Amino acid sequence: MPWSNQGGNDGGWQGGGGGNRGPWGQGPSGQQPPNLEDIIRKGQERLRDSLPGGGGGKLGFFIILMIAVVVWLASGFYKVETNEQGVVLRFGKEIATTQPGLNYHLPYPIETVLTPDVTKLNSVEVGYRINRGGSTVSVVAESLMLTGDENIVDIGFTVFWKIKDAGDFLFNVADQPQAIKAAAESAMREVVGHTKLQSAITEGRLKIQGEVAERLQEVMDLYKIGVEIVQIQMKNSDPPSQVIDAFRDVQAAEADKERAQNEALAYANDIIPRARGEATKIRQEAIGYRQQVIAEAQGEAARFISIYDEYAKAPYVTRQRIYLETLQEVFKGKKKIIIDNQGGGQGVVPYLSLNELQKGRAK
Repeated sequence: MPWSNQGGNDGGWQGGGGGNRGPWGQGPSGQQPPNLEDIIRKGQERLRDSLPGGGGGKLGFFIILMIAVVVWLASGFYKVETNEQGVVLRFGKEIATTQPGLNYHLPYPIETVLTPDVTKLNSVEVGYRINRGGSTVSVVAESLMLTGDENIVDIGFTVFWKIKDAGDFLFNVADQPQAIKAAAESAMREVVGHTKLQSAITEGRLKIQGEVAERLQEVMDLYKIGVEIVQIQMKNSDPPSQVIDAFRDVQAAEADKERAQNEALAYANDIIPRARGEATKIRQEAIGYRQQVIAEAQGEAARFISIYDEYAKAPYVTRQRIYLETLQEVFKGKKKIIIDNQGGGQGVVPYLSLNELQKGRAK
């Protein structure tokens, strides 16, 4: 076969003119570089001669070309994993976004595909950094912020984000983490600038985190960065370290003031309802007494009027009845002895009981 004809005059790959010729048959070894055109021409001749039928070399070359084209076209198949999103580029320009599964694009160099992970949770630290040893280092230029009541607060927080749109994320911003960090710092300063210091370091932290996440997402959407803000987590929110001791003293005084106010409020809540209840009781008793006196007076007046009416009808009888009723009222419950001197009671000697007088004196 022609491939084994290495010693002829056709300039084979290994020259037959002796050991002083180079591997390409162009003189002494290492003196002259090979001629690329000769290599291609000789290769084509050998390929054509190796195919059956001699003159059928064109058919064999066509078959090899077709195989190469099929392999090249098959290289356009690609797979997008469930946690990825495919971005198809045609000569470097985005033309399509593909979802997880088996997809196809025109082979390289016409089209290429990028498959970034869109489910990975990324984070950016603002106001602090974590060094290799695992300890936290504060970045004062980022963490010191002015509050709404013109105080300074030291805030460090972390932004958790993930890719929402792979195309926007890859091509709209060059340095995505740096853009997210700058926008997050700006949003935090804006929110803290409308918040008082006491609220920023105590109960207002959750509200601040929510407002910063909302504002930061608006910025991401406005500039089409293709990022979804998952969470804003504040690591610390304290006064500056230079005044932390004085601030703690102020906080302790505020706590004592609140405690005293709460105690006074509790005492007021106890004594005021009791005083109101006592006043209501006295008022009700006075109203009842007034009603009683008025009723008794009205009854006495009605009784007097009725007696007067009877007296006007029969004065003598009425006087006798009044006299007897008055004696009955006076002597009711008293021990008494009635002696009639005008009848059979003559000769009765009144007896003075000394024992009764002594009992009365003893009482």
